Amino acid sequence: MINLKETREGIAFSVFIQPRSSKNMISGIYGDSLKIKLTAPPVEGAANKMCVSFLAKRLGVPKSAVEIISGLSSRKKRILVRYDSDSAETGKDRLKKSVEAMVS
Repeated sequence: MINLKETREGIAFSVFIQPRSSKNMISGIYGDSLKIKLTAPPVEGAANKMCVSFLAKRLGVPKSAVEIISGLSSRKKRILVRYDSDSAETGKDRLKKSVEAMVS
């Protein structure tokens, strides 16, 4: 199971990226991380950009709400997904359910 950590800003979790895949998809759990296959190559930040776009689309949040907070040059990354501060409790619950749904 992946480790979801609630922070004041949003939800943080780890992902393991497999670049140069045949299609973009969530392929399960890798240790304590969500394993994501991406078609982008791991050069010049292409896989990082695609990772942010892919997660934003899957979670239904703007790309600006998804940030790679560590592991920019690694396959294992730490992701922070921010929720709307106006409705923090509602946003946190919705976001947590969305991330948990991606895992199962």
